[in-house]
Amino acid sequence: MPSITVDCCTFALFGALGDLALRKLYPALYQLDRAGLLNSDTQILALARDAGEPQHYLGLISDALRQYVPANEHDDAVMARFEARLRYLRMDFLVEDDYRAFADATRDARQVIAYFATPAAVYGGICANLARLGLADITRVVLEKPIGHDLQSSRAVNEAVAQYFAETQVYRIDHYLGKETVQNLIALRFANSLFETQWNQNHISHVEITVAEKVGIEGRWGYFDKAGQLRDMIQNHLLQLLCLIAMDPPSDLSADSIRDEKVKVLKALESISPEQLSQRVVRGQYIGGTLGNKTVPGYLEEDNANAHSNTETFVALRADIRNWRWSGVPFYLRTGKRMQEKLSQIVIHFKEPPHYIFAPEQRALISNRLIIRLQPDEGISLQVMTKDQGLDKGMQLRSGPLQLSFSDTYPSARIPDAYERLLLEVMRGNQNLFVRKDEIEHAWQWCDQLVAGWNKLGDTPKPYAAGTWGPMASINLIARDGRSWYGDL
Repeated sequence: MPSITVDCCTFALFGALGDLALRKLYPALYQLDRAGLLNSDTQILALARDAGEPQHYLGLISDALRQYVPANEHDDAVMARFEARLRYLRMDFLVEDDYRAFADATRDARQVIAYFATPAAVYGGICANLARLGLADITRVVLEKPIGHDLQSSRAVNEAVAQYFAETQVYRIDHYLGKETVQNLIALRFANSLFETQWNQNHISHVEITVAEKVGIEGRWGYFDKAGQLRDMIQNHLLQLLCLIAMDPPSDLSADSIRDEKVKVLKALESISPEQLSQRVVRGQYIGGTLGNKTVPGYLEEDNANAHSNTETFVALRADIRNWRWSGVPFYLRTGKRMQEKLSQIVIHFKEPPHYIFAPEQRALISNRLIIRLQPDEGISLQVMTKDQGLDKGMQLRSGPLQLSFSDTYPSARIPDAYERLLLEVMRGNQNLFVRKDEIEHAWQWCDQLVAGWNKLGDTPKPYAAGTWGPMASINLIARDGRSWYGDL
């Protein structure tokens, strides 16, 4: 039986027929039900604007479950139980009268989870209508990214929500924070003195964070061309990973203690002036190329593309943190679409020993690295130096991994999807894995100065062929400091 107890709630999914809901949210809720983690009385309200027979839309949800839940995790009894929880309601989220049926459905609710899988522009309107129904005191609201497209618009969204809900009721999703390996960063750093005593500028040379995608726009041109890779990935996912790597130990594991330390990191990020952009930041845009023996179009050749777009699909940059722990330690961040492989990893490069006693020709091998893989296969690897085996090897060195692969080490344990963990924590009322308002604002403030610099200089993205690791300038960015991106082929 599960060791976690979750109270009964009414889970209200706004935007219930969208891609996110069908691909991620319903499968995650199904898996929680399958694991016995949904209260037996929990109901799920699927809310969307589409008119028609409710059974038709419930059928679409059932079809999505059968498509996106792996076949070996299908359980007919669980599926029937889960589908019995579902109820479809048609409503325009900004029309007060359309909330009558919703009011009836939540009349006896003790706890409402309102998940906004909608554009951020309607967050405030939904919150206002929930408050008019008298549900503000018993509702937790879950906000999907992007929350705005810059600091000003982000503040407008957050202020609209804050008119009706306290910060303790607001859960801002960054799905990277729900990944098993990201969760392990806290344990790895602060439960192991082996690492925490070395986690500073005295022992670490530099840090790499790479989030590479093989996919292109996948029908999201309308959204992505207005956002770009900086706003879509750096502002949230990569800066959150940077914060977890760089933050000081929190006083405890409470949500605010952890988030206080992350905010300190964001405040300490060094600004990058327009004059420094050419040396510190690289923008790219993919052109046609080959991926997996398949020819793929360039960004400007995608469906519905604007052939004159200067939106970046790739960003690489050097970030510096102005505090004692990280003085002089660069953080290299890189993310892009249509890259050589799907890969999310953090690489911590440790400094070489101060006194070298082995053969000079082997000195290039001396580099301990801690590699934290988020995808495609989650795990942790520590590269260490050992003596090569054999009577004829003398004191010849070799580099090898001390490796923890979650799938190999725990073969019977299923690694939950990030959304499963995040939805469970919302139901439990635990905000540890969610982003506070001031985190969002400081991240936007840092990214906005980069956009302002590009606009001032009239900067345009550099082309890179699909199926590569980005523009040559991104290699030069790190090579300028005498380094290279780990693992690039």
